[in-house]
Amino acid sequence: MKKLYIIFSLALVSTSLCAQTTATKKADKLFNQYKYVAATEEYLKLVNNGKADGYVYKQLADSYYNIFNTAEAVKWYAKATETNQEAETYYRYAQMLKGNGKYTEANTQMKKFASLAPNDQRAKTFLENPNYIPQLLDKAKLFDVKILDINSEKSDFGAILYDNSLYFSSARNAARKEYGWNKEPFLDIYRADYNADGTITNPSTVDALNSKYHEGSVTVSADGNSLYFSSDSFRESSFQKDKAANLKQGRNNLYKATKEGDSWSNVTALPFNSAAYSISNPSLSRDGKTLYFSSDMPGSIGGVDIWKVAVNKDGSFGKPENLGIKINTEGAESFPFISDDNTTLYYASSGKPGLGGLDIFKADLAKGTEAVNLGKPVNTEKDDFAFSFNKDKKIGFLSSNRNGNDDIFGATPICGVQLLALVTDAKTSAILSNATVAIVDDKSNVIATEQSNEKGEVRYAIECDKAYVIKASKDGYESNTFAVAKGREPQATVNAALNPIEAIVTETEVVLQPIYFDFDKHNITQAAATELDKLVQVMKSNDKLIILAKSHTDYRGSDAYNLALSDRRAKATVQYIISKGISAKRITGKGYGRTEPKVDCKGNCSDEQHAQNRRSEFLIVK
Repeated sequence: MKKLYIIFSLALVSTSLCAQTTATKKADKLFNQYKYVAATEEYLKLVNNGKADGYVYKQLADSYYNIFNTAEAVKWYAKATETNQEAETYYRYAQMLKGNGKYTEANTQMKKFASLAPNDQRAKTFLENPNYIPQLLDKAKLFDVKILDINSEKSDFGAILYDNSLYFSSARNAARKEYGWNKEPFLDIYRADYNADGTITNPSTVDALNSKYHEGSVTVSADGNSLYFSSDSFRESSFQKDKAANLKQGRNNLYKATKEGDSWSNVTALPFNSAAYSISNPSLSRDGKTLYFSSDMPGSIGGVDIWKVAVNKDGSFGKPENLGIKINTEGAESFPFISDDNTTLYYASSGKPGLGGLDIFKADLAKGTEAVNLGKPVNTEKDDFAFSFNKDKKIGFLSSNRNGNDDIFGATPICGVQLLALVTDAKTSAILSNATVAIVDDKSNVIATEQSNEKGEVRYAIECDKAYVIKASKDGYESNTFAVAKGREPQATVNAALNPIEAIVTETEVVLQPIYFDFDKHNITQAAATELDKLVQVMKSNDKLIILAKSHTDYRGSDAYNLALSDRRAKATVQYIISKGISAKRITGKGYGRTEPKVDCKGNCSDEQHAQNRRSEFLIVK
């Protein structure tokens, strides 16, 4: 049933029927009237009577394609392609094969499609990565998906949650007229209660919006006072006559309603509706400034594209704009949903690389990057579409015919965060590639260590509500750590800006900031390592340099104690430098205790004078 709101979305009113004389005329007429169930019956009669040819097989396969009967569609496309067919037939055949999980066979048909339509973007994308399926199947799971009890035996789809009201479209109303496309009643808009425990109850028709024709997807403004929805143009007596098919051809149009008390009223058609093309599946941005929708209006790249239009303060609308080739293809794109951030767009596509049928994709409109397939279990080999997400209740919804009928599913996000660490030069903001980036959990366990790519990026999948630390280092830069705060947002970014090493080298020594040790300890701390890395860089830059590391204490403690402690610290310092790739022949260390104070204050030292005496020196021996 969602095909109504994908391909061109029609409602039909039959006029007179004329007697037909040619073998396929009756079946073709039903097909052209979009009565696909009845059309299959007539085409099958031709097959059974031995009157079928490549044309009949193709029409039969297309009929099953339009009602997404993948098994039958594959059967008849196989027969149809025994004779030469147009490029789109091979594409549809491939889609139906994928719908049955037959990916190898689907690739064979995609290659035929690409050879016949080499300039089609779908063909180009396929040839760039024909074996993309394993990559999709290996994607990290983003949502837990389960079917909802709200579904009926008929088509149910397009759920969106506003406050505690769940709106969706359904063909469950048996009192409605039957639609010839799939022999189901016409679609109505329903509203149900979304309860605190996550259950959904009391579905009922929204009579103020429904007509005797099809009504489809809904979007509600952030303040709850405006609602946009899809409906047939027949409610405005708008249609085109198709004399050849003896029918009146309506289109999907968009309408706006406003809230009065507890009900919707003042239903008005949007000014860019037309009897020549369809406009459907609205989604309003949370700031109320942009309305997204699907349409086959002039300027579309494929059969149906995602479009947007500005909503002005006075309630007027701008000029519709196509979202372009990063979003749309020569296939079908529909069911847009714009997230609360006003930049993340979810939508369904049959033209981008997917698992089969329609797949749900996610795109960042602000960055203008390629759309990303959400993978399983959001997507399957069947049609998956109409994704929406309620940020406040942390619950999403999608529609799918994976069980044989269009049903509504709940989508609970996996509690995980995609972390992006971006390594840059702190002074110039230049990107730093090949930096070593480690992620450490709250128990100081190193989870993973990676090298930054050419964009300075490293990505990690981490648990939500858990603190982490990013450790970043690169030759010529001070190593540093960066906290990753606890959070539940699906994406997080850490800007790991590293300071260039700028150690002061005199004729006699390399001057660093004080090297601090924990009380009565001699192990190298993170702060000490940061300073010692400067010395490592200096020594790597001058491979002739030989260093003596001298460690000093303050006056507190006995001579013997301070001498032994400083010697252990000096040796630990040397071992750290050696561990960084410096030859042991180029560095030695010795502890001097309190025998060489910088400030000779004896036992009357201030805290500041103690700190000056408690130091490390790195003398240039050669």
